[in-house]
Amino acid sequence: MEGEINLNIILENLNPVLNDGKYVFTKVDSLDQIPFSKILFLFKEKEGITIVLEKRFAEELNLNFSYIASWITLEVHSSLAAVGLTAAFSQALGNANISCNVVAAYLHDHIFVDENDAQKAMKVLLELKENSRNSF
Repeated sequence: MEGEINLNIILENLNPVLNDGKYVFTKVDSLDQIPFSKILFLFKEKEGITIVLEKRFAEELNLNFSYIASWITLEVHSSLAAVGLTAAFSQALGNANISCNVVAAYLHDHIFVDENDAQKAMKVLLELKENSRNSF
């Protein structure tokens, strides 16, 4: 099941959804004490393992974190080979002074923004979707 590669079609069907909860990024050396069911995603780096999980689980596990994020899913099924999607939404968010951390999964792209910028980010992404419809 391949995703969409045409940027215009992707932007027209962006459908950003703000997921419930607050999320944190943390680094651990081992996953031995972290229940896999609590992990949203992980990435192994040479310095350790980055995990993202709900803030409440990180607190329960006494994990260190400094950045509290809201999680936005772009429900359009974009191809991993699609060109320009990350650039389009990160530029729009950047123009609104919103930092974003992006995870491209198989079916969807996921954007993590500061918890205080969640509603503003949703507005920017919805405007990006609407503007793409009007410009083509």
